[in-house]
Order: sequence, then structure tokens, then C-alpha cells
Amino acid sequence: MAKATKKQALGRGLSALLQESSNINSVSDKNADKVVGSIIEINLNSIDVNPYQPRTYFDEEALRELASSIKELGVIQPITVRKLEGNKFQLVSGERRFRASKLIGNTTIPAYIRIANDQEMLEMALVENIQRKNLDPIEVALSYQRLIEEIQLTQEELSTRVGKKRSTVTNYLRLLKLDPILQTGMRDGFISMGHGRAMINVENTEDQLAIYEKILREKLSVRQTEDLVKILKTGKAPKTKKKPIPSYIKNSIQSFSEYFGHKIDVTVSNNGKGKISIPFHSEEDFNRIKNLLK
Repeated sequence: MAKATKKQALGRGLSALLQESSNINSVSDKNADKVVGSIIEINLNSIDVNPYQPRTYFDEEALRELASSIKELGVIQPITVRKLEGNKFQLVSGERRFRASKLIGNTTIPAYIRIANDQEMLEMALVENIQRKNLDPIEVALSYQRLIEEIQLTQEELSTRVGKKRSTVTNYLRLLKLDPILQTGMRDGFISMGHGRAMINVENTEDQLAIYEKILREKLSVRQTEDLVKILKTGKAPKTKKKPIPSYIKNSIQSFSEYFGHKIDVTVSNNGKGKISIPFHSEEDFNRIKNLLK
């Protein structure tokens, strides 16, 4: 019995640490100043989703896993909401926790309340999403673009706000120049950001799509894609660096050459395998070398 009681208390999560209040679902404009800056339990039906939310896709399996965790342990980290008129709130961050709580039939959720205007809502939602590790490159790029256009930030100001180098911000924004099919491929994980960056300088859309199809068909790496783009733009295949000949071979080449009476050529591949080439100038010379090999 004690064990069940302990689990029940644990399952309440953060709400178990909050002060119970009969006013948790009836926060009016008159007492709004008392709850701003506080963490309280709010009725889920009183919360509207954030219209500025840049994330458009929520992985259903991951959402169910989060819901299962919340059912077992409760909501560990409160969501953030802003106070609207009357007894209404609007999500600033934490939509996955909000959705997962609804999924398991919870009626309330712990929330941190703050005041924010529309511009601050947009900026907070965008920056909060950008800091997440599981955003795809196009989601990040679109978030950067919205911050620049709607908040009117320069790339320099943006890089400071999101804690990224300006060159990083620029690289993401350039991805939006790619054909929408390539952007979708990046969002769906068929190609990486590295593949996308390699194709940015390909101006012709048909060429971009041809390279994209080749990447998928032949499973090209980013390096192979870069080489393909160079060939397309210059018409020349990139020069490949020869692997240095190991010292144990280099030290023996001279003695090999003296023995066969010709300059011996040795090539070595990346996996350590190699080939010895012995030239000959005539049939007589060939027979001479053949006898030496016996």
C-alpha cells in the first residue's frame, strides 16, 4: 500500500511541488498581476496554442513516448504561457508537453505565466525552437528568416540572439535558395545539410534536381556531391591526392629497380593494398624479367 501511495505522489510530477490553490483555473484580469512570474496549475482547455509556433511537425511516436513518461512521472518541466484577456492563456513554449498531457487525458498542466506582446511571443517561440537539437535544417532556416523579416533583425543581431556564428546563420539562410523539392528532401532526412550546401551554387533548377536524384540513386556522400558539383561547374574532374607510399615500400623500390634493370612503379590504395609494375621494352627483355622471377 505504501508503495502505491508513493508512486501516486511521484506521478503528480511538478504539480506535487506546487501550492494547491482553488483559483488555479480562474485567474482573472484582476488578479493577473499576482500570478505573472509564478508557476501554477492551469486547465488545459484554458490554453490556446501559439500561432507563432515555427514547428509544423510533431513526431507521433516521440509524442506518445513523452505522454507515457508524463503519465508515469508527471510534467517535470512547466510549460510557459502568456496571460490573455479573461481566463485564457496562450502557449509560449512547451507544445509537446501540452499535446502529450492532452493525449493521456490530463485536465491541468503546470505553467509559468508571463506577459508578452505578439512580437515577443514570436521571438521567444522562434529562439526556443532554434535552440532545440532535433530541428531539421529547413526549420532552422525558416525560423532565422522570420526573425530577420518580422522582428527586423540584421544577421549580426540574429547571430547574437541565437548564440550562433554569423557564418552559421548565413549558411542556413542560403538553404532557402534551393529548389523546394530539395528542401523537402532535407526535411524528410533523405539528404543532409551538407548535401544541400554543396548544391547551393548550382543555379539551374534542373541541374539541382538531377544531382539530387543521383545522390538518392547512388547514395553519394557529401564529398562525392561536392566533386559532382565541381565537375558540373568546371567540366573537369577534381584532382585526387595520391596516397603517400609507406616507408617500408619506399626503402625497397631502389633495390627492386636495380634487380630488374628498370624503374619499378608501386601504387598503394587507401586500404593498404598495392600493385608493383615492372616495365619491359621487348620480347627479349620480357623473357629476361620472367627468368628473374623464377
